[in-house]
Amino acid sequence: MGVVVASAPAKVILFGEHFVVYGEPAIVMAIDKRAYARVETRQDNRLYICSQNLGLSAFYENGNIRVERGDQREARAKLEPIRCAVEKVLEKAGEKVGLNVEVHSTVPVAAGLGSSAAVAAATAAATGAALNVKMSKEDVFRIAFEAEKIMHGTPSGVDPAISTFGGTMLFQLDTGFKPLEVKAEVPLVVGNTGIERSTRIQVAKVRELRDKYPQIVEPMMRAAREIVLQAMEALRRGNLETIGELMNINHALLYGLGVSDESLEWLINAARKAGALGAKLTGAGGGGCMIALATKERLEQVLEAVQRAGANAFIARKTDEGVRIESS
Repeated sequence: MGVVVASAPAKVILFGEHFVVYGEPAIVMAIDKRAYARVETRQDNRLYICSQNLGLSAFYENGNIRVERGDQREARAKLEPIRCAVEKVLEKAGEKVGLNVEVHSTVPVAAGLGSSAAVAAATAAATGAALNVKMSKEDVFRIAFEAEKIMHGTPSGVDPAISTFGGTMLFQLDTGFKPLEVKAEVPLVVGNTGIERSTRIQVAKVRELRDKYPQIVEPMMRAAREIVLQAMEALRRGNLETIGELMNINHALLYGLGVSDESLEWLINAARKAGALGAKLTGAGGGGCMIALATKERLEQVLEAVQRAGANAFIARKTDEGVRIESS
């Protein structure tokens, strides 16, 4: 037992968000922005959780919570997934131990980049290592998935999977996860609208539309499946032009479902005008982030255009590393 720091990557959904909830495939890529969890044992049996990014902290003891910093209601809601991840590991350890858990992230929060899943995966891994509990990546994934259910209701499992395993994956509800061969470097600009959005609300919006217009929405879902299949081949071959065109088509479907908004459209259009091969929202939409694919020669130009359009933007690179122990 001692002090352990673990980290897990953020992600972008290249293709298939929203449709994945209904059994269609999605392509997800881990990027080089990470969330970190620092866990150390305490002398008492209390659990202390602190989120630096959210400005929240609280003590947990015997089923009670005492908020130390931040709004009471916000702390109860937003620290609960972290508490869940810790408690699941404690159950696995079969012992009651006091812990200090501090999390911080280089991932924008509530922006569609999987920040909560990255925090949950890092927390689970760090807690397991601090308690000398032997945990596989599958164990970390399952725990992070349980934490995500608290945050998002009925998540697809995409976010905790990519944060745990890293790389680029094909995900489908009935078949699970399959690593993808990606020859292309996939140079992306990620633009954050700065508008926090709720995955739960956006998923419910699509479900309502599907129930109301099944004859229209279901063909859109079949089109999304075909986009993913063609994108897999384009990624395998490293054909950036095709990947970009497919991103544009995928975004058009998402726009039709009503999950884009004015802030996203502004950034997407700015990226395309600056020479992006393709641009789309990533994640649930309704704010959050967009991604733009560009050649290496145009990458900085697209970045500057998205920044000028008002976004907090950065260049993202794919990473094959999932959750990992940074120090112990």
